[in-house]
Amino acid sequence: MADRGVDLSALPKEVRDQLAELDLELSEGDITQKGYEKKRAKLLASYISHLPNVDLPLPDVQLSPSRSADPSPSPEAPGPSTSSASRHHRSHRSGGARDERYRSDIHTEAVQAALAKHKEEKMALPMPTKRRSAFVQSPIDTCTPPDTSSASEDEGSLRRKAALSAALAQTLQSPDYWINRSVQSSSTSSSASSTLSHGEPKSQPQPQPQPAASLLADVLAHTRIGKLSWWRTPSVPVSSRVSTKIQQLLNTLKRPKRPPLSEFFLDDSEEIVEVPQPDPNTPKPEGRQIIPVKGEPLGVVSNWPPALQAALARWGATQAKSPALTALDITGKPLYTLTYGKLWSRSLKLAYTLLNKLGTKTEPVLQPGDRVALVYPNSDPGMFWVAFYGCLLAEVIPVPIEVPLSRQDAGSQQIGFLLGSCGVSLALTSEVCLKGLPKTQNGEIIQFKGWPRMKWVVTDTKYLTKPSKDWQPHIPTANTDTAYIEYKASKEGTVMGVAVSKIAMLTHCQALTQACNYCEGETLVNVLDCKKDMGLWHGVLTSVMNRIHTITVPYAVMKACPMSWVQRVHIHKARVALVKCRDLHWAMMAHKEQKDINLSSIRMLIVADGANPWSVSSCDAFLNVFQSHGLKPEVICPCATSPEALTVAIRRPGARGAPLPARAILSMGGLSHGVIRVNTEDKNSALTVQDVGHIMPGALMCIVKPEGSPQLCKTDEIGEIVINSRAGGTMYYGLPGVTKNTFEVIPVNQAGAPVGEIPFTRTGLLGFVGPVGCSCTITGSLVFVVGKIEGLLMVSGRRHNADDLVATALAVEPVKTVYRGRIAVFSVTVFYDERIVIVAEQRPDASEEDSFQWMSRVLQAIDSIHQVGLYCLALVPANTLPKTPLGGIHICETKQNFLEGNLHPCNILMCPHTCVTNLPKPRQKQPVDVGPASMLVGNLVAGKRIAQAIGRELGVVEDQDLIRKHQFLSEALQWRAQMDPDHVLYVLLNAKGVAVCTATCAQLHKRAEKITATLMERGGLNTGDNVVLLYPPGIDLIAAFYGCLYAGVIPVTVRPPHPQNLAATLPTVRMIIDVSKAACILTTQPLMRILRSREAAASVNVKTWPTIIDTDDLPRKRPPHIYKPPTAEMLAYLDFSVSTTGMLTGVKMSHAAVSTLCRSIKLQCELYSSRQVAICLDPYCGLGFVLWCLSSVYSGHQSILIPPLELESSLPVWLSTLSQYKIRDTFCSYSVMELCTKGLGTQTEMLKARGLNLSCVRSCVVIAEERPRLALTQSFSKLFKDLGLSPRAVSTAFGSRVNLAICLQGTAGPDPSTVYVDMKSLRHDRVRLVERGAPQSLPLMESGTILPGVRVIIVNPETRGPLGDSHLGEIWVNSPHNASGYYTIYGEESLQADHFNTRLSFGEPQTLWARTSYLGFIKRTELLDASGDRHDALFVVGSLDETLELRGLRYHPIDIETSVSRAHRSIAESAVFTWTNLLVVVAELSGSEQEALDLVPLVTNVVLEEHHLIVGVVVIVDPGVIPINSRGEKQRMHLRDSFLADQLDPIYVAYNM
Repeated sequence: MADRGVDLSALPKEVRDQLAELDLELSEGDITQKGYEKKRAKLLASYISHLPNVDLPLPDVQLSPSRSADPSPSPEAPGPSTSSASRHHRSHRSGGARDERYRSDIHTEAVQAALAKHKEEKMALPMPTKRRSAFVQSPIDTCTPPDTSSASEDEGSLRRKAALSAALAQTLQSPDYWINRSVQSSSTSSSASSTLSHGEPKSQPQPQPQPAASLLADVLAHTRIGKLSWWRTPSVPVSSRVSTKIQQLLNTLKRPKRPPLSEFFLDDSEEIVEVPQPDPNTPKPEGRQIIPVKGEPLGVVSNWPPALQAALARWGATQAKSPALTALDITGKPLYTLTYGKLWSRSLKLAYTLLNKLGTKTEPVLQPGDRVALVYPNSDPGMFWVAFYGCLLAEVIPVPIEVPLSRQDAGSQQIGFLLGSCGVSLALTSEVCLKGLPKTQNGEIIQFKGWPRMKWVVTDTKYLTKPSKDWQPHIPTANTDTAYIEYKASKEGTVMGVAVSKIAMLTHCQALTQACNYCEGETLVNVLDCKKDMGLWHGVLTSVMNRIHTITVPYAVMKACPMSWVQRVHIHKARVALVKCRDLHWAMMAHKEQKDINLSSIRMLIVADGANPWSVSSCDAFLNVFQSHGLKPEVICPCATSPEALTVAIRRPGARGAPLPARAILSMGGLSHGVIRVNTEDKNSALTVQDVGHIMPGALMCIVKPEGSPQLCKTDEIGEIVINSRAGGTMYYGLPGVTKNTFEVIPVNQAGAPVGEIPFTRTGLLGFVGPVGCSCTITGSLVFVVGKIEGLLMVSGRRHNADDLVATALAVEPVKTVYRGRIAVFSVTVFYDERIVIVAEQRPDASEEDSFQWMSRVLQAIDSIHQVGLYCLALVPANTLPKTPLGGIHICETKQNFLEGNLHPCNILMCPHTCVTNLPKPRQKQPVDVGPASMLVGNLVAGKRIAQAIGRELGVVEDQDLIRKHQFLSEALQWRAQMDPDHVLYVLLNAKGVAVCTATCAQLHKRAEKITATLMERGGLNTGDNVVLLYPPGIDLIAAFYGCLYAGVIPVTVRPPHPQNLAATLPTVRMIIDVSKAACILTTQPLMRILRSREAAASVNVKTWPTIIDTDDLPRKRPPHIYKPPTAEMLAYLDFSVSTTGMLTGVKMSHAAVSTLCRSIKLQCELYSSRQVAICLDPYCGLGFVLWCLSSVYSGHQSILIPPLELESSLPVWLSTLSQYKIRDTFCSYSVMELCTKGLGTQTEMLKARGLNLSCVRSCVVIAEERPRLALTQSFSKLFKDLGLSPRAVSTAFGSRVNLAICLQGTAGPDPSTVYVDMKSLRHDRVRLVERGAPQSLPLMESGTILPGVRVIIVNPETRGPLGDSHLGEIWVNSPHNASGYYTIYGEESLQADHFNTRLSFGEPQTLWARTSYLGFIKRTELLDASGDRHDALFVVGSLDETLELRGLRYHPIDIETSVSRAHRSIAESAVFTWTNLLVVVAELSGSEQEALDLVPLVTNVVLEEHHLIVGVVVIVDPGVIPINSRGEKQRMHLRDSFLADQLDPIYVAYNM
């Protein structure tokens, strides 16, 4: 900054004033940071050179941030200086006077006490981890409306900014934060020490904590050591950073919740929610039923006018020179004074113009009774007055609205709804205002969002026509016709128009005149908005009736000169002033500059928002400061108003020296139960409320229950105030339905019978009639208001008031954190209850730690004082919350943004663990109803059908020739090479779809022989040695496989390492080579070079590779003999694969298993030598390898091979191959299907034009070892339907490690069926079918028809007994092509026995089964299979190893992930895992990083709503971070390891409390 070395106190006063003005502009958002610095530098430029160079500590020079939260725009803000006196003065400003704001001392002390209590407990909450780049603070001027607006400051927030006293500020700043330091050192992501608001480098690096050995042990204890040689990512010591945080989180969760959850889950109950039992100690109302309260009678005064217009006509004629209105300019000096004569003549001209000069004589544009919008800024009250009275005289109905600032203005749509419901098509405005409205290119006013088409009329005097001599306005006696419409925004954000009739308008003016004792000719200073509410009722209507001189102080003036209203009272000796708490505060802030102010003329200081919880302290503090300036204590008159009932109650000015009304000090606990209890015991949770005086003259008031039927409350019960009066609104214009519920309420007694026939109007105010525990000397019943219906939050049956929560949050030292006290509180419904959300704007200079600390303290303060848990606390960049026209926070728009993920917070804290107390009870496992004691009769166990299914018979091979041919695949190839040497078995395509390599039976046989010869010559191998085949997908791999069979060695196919990513892929290769104890590696020359390269040496030891043989240029040699295994039980090959849990498992496949598997596939898919099959799969393991290398040699069909990698360079190659070769059967993986769906989905028209036709495809089978991905297969079918793809073609297969192919949709079986199961039952391992679209239903698709020769049974994994078909259990398989066991280096026989040769505990103990480790169920369908029997369908639900056991229930990660991915448009992919009983959700963010924190509440909401689980940690990462294996399955355990080892570089990690 330019002024780094300037002593500001040494500058001349006018320069200091200009600097202060600049600071104010910056804090108001009226100038950008850049503009501010430029102007500031310019002001100081001439002083920098010749001032003594005093180096100040930076925080003292940077005035802008410390003042940005301080809305005191005092012209003489003392600059900081080095002298202790002035520094003390300044600290007093920020800690003392400015805290006098609406700070209720009682409240502040309560907050202080609450925090002190927590400080003793020292609960350390883990701070979220954030990446440095993640958030750029928004420029502070982005959302600030220009100053033409009615007002750009938040009315509510400013008066709410109840800050903490200096004492609290000091205690909380003590170095011993209640967050212990160890957390902070470990609190930020490895990529940055901590997010600094403008990205300055941090002065010293933060120490990284040492890895904690015990935590590592903990991690290892929770890591399942796999079935055999277990393998994970190369191990990294788990940094304790993430772990300490989760540890802390666990510690915080160990605290007992309120109320405690019950212990058991009753298995047969279908209800979800735990209903809390009523607490016997809950306070209940004990008083008698309330009696309606009557106001004093409305007196009749002889000279009261018959209508308000008549009063104006009278004063215009008889008192033409008398001043009616004085308007001020921006500096606070009088701009013009409108006399009653001028007001009358101009209103008359306008009325005449409206009725006679718009349109033609025969077709006037306006008729009496039409509605007209009034669009005038607050700074031009004169024009507004003329327009309002002009409309009354023309008998058209004025609808005053705010000036729209932009097309997308927050709430402009709602204003559009108001204009539409009132049928407004004409808007009156001033020339200046019209010029300021946003225009299109051709100069027309833009169409505002949601508005009807409007005609704009300018009402400046020069455009008005003088009425002809004979024209007189029609002034009837006041009747029930609508006089004007006042707008009102509801809790949901809809804006409705409250219609006020002519008689109600007049009666209201009379009642106010009587209550406030207005006299003719008095002076009134009005600081409120004159378009609505008190500003309109007192400052425009009642004042004209009584010929009062009104001085209007617009909002813009208050911003520039906050003392202006006090000065006006002093200068004009005003008798009445009309203000809000905010104005009291501003005057206190600036009063030091004005010594000679005298307020003794005031007889009534009306506080319009006197019904708010923080008004007590504002009134007290103001009186404190100005009593010495002549202000009398009894003139402060708070009042309560409502748009529907107009003025509800107002305190009458007391007699001089009479005792002031007492306060009510109520218990917050009682209030939350709707009961009035005087607070005696815990003073921390007390609310002090002042009365708002007596009910209005001529009115009748009751208190009724706010929910349900309008039952009268008891005397000690809080309820909604309802009013019957002639002086209230009559209806919501144009909305008869809503009107009935609000304006025509008939209270009922406890029996439900109506009490009389008088209709009452709901005011939306919650309160009671005093005195309760307050010694009131004044006769009659005082009205107390404790909140508004729209701020009511009902949490677990208790009521909380949004304003009270705001006051508490503000009492937690917001100076460092909250931007200008802008805090919004609302509730969202999640999991059958309201949850409280607090959103605040964060100051641009607030540090991460300050913000996090503030949030944590707010949590504790609200927990202590209100006894309610917060669900979410979010901080957004300054000036980004949507604003109301007067600059307040637009609550419902903010809530909408929160729920849609458009809030873009920069800090967030979720606390679902403390506030969600209605979760279902955790389940206790019940004994299964089928056990060894059950009777087994045929296929029924205890009355249930056993869940088992059998594929069709494999059949017997008669022909001796065939038996020989099929016994061993090596013999089959030799036989084919002899019988049909030129038959093409394999065609390999490249990305262009061109055949780059083919192999006939003879070519394949000869190439295999060459490899055999080389192996025998160079390998030095023994029969049965393992040989690793390291080839890209192609025919070389197939030839090498048969070469190994011919040589009598065991082939092990391995995916080659990725040349661009050796560090990640080579260790897997090395591990398989080590685990399989391979004696030799067969590969290509390029791969051999890679294995021996320097890059490879960086990740593995390249000196210890086994013999490497490249098979690119082999000599033409034939082996001396071809090996033939002595028995079919000998090993044919090893199949290695990494499971989704990160386990590397190798299984042994015997020759017998290989040939039965090939035979089974041949029968199922009807494969003959005349057929062509297209394969787009990875050929390294499982069914993909079988189809690529084995099946064609066995069945003789031609395989067209498309390596999946080729799709990356040319997406359509697979589909165009199907079309070009007219393929009937094709096999692919989910990754291929997903690539086509995402990449080609939009190009179907283009592909069709190229002649691509898929009508030939009869079956397209997805090969996988997981639950079928129904959404993907369905979208694939739908997208390519236009290209002729039959919807029945797409199906899935299912295999596992123990049996590579259990199901495969063949040609003969029925189509795969889809069922919908109830997710709640599924979590209990039960299967309950429901209708499509039922809540909590999950669609599941059959995994394909069971292969010939395969038997499947569903078994309880714990008891190992068979299950009935309504149960979810483990899928066990019996088949001649089961693998023969795991290939282990340890020879763990127990695992072998457990997984491969397992017996049922009862029922059929002789059969040997293999356990697939997958959960599923079997359902008998109505469809018939090939043999005519009813078809049994197998449904795979998920891997047993991946299921999450949470709260006694079983969850499948994919279900939670599906919900998470739906939560927000920017979630590309997600994965979940558990760690020490915490659910961790990792979401990939595809949008911009500023959306990262939007995901946290949405993810938490959706998992809670749909799965009844509380998310412990939400991790937001970049796209592509979640590891996916070659089959397209998520590697969740790898992800978990990377998370715990802190290798993810997350954008944000949120620890949900």
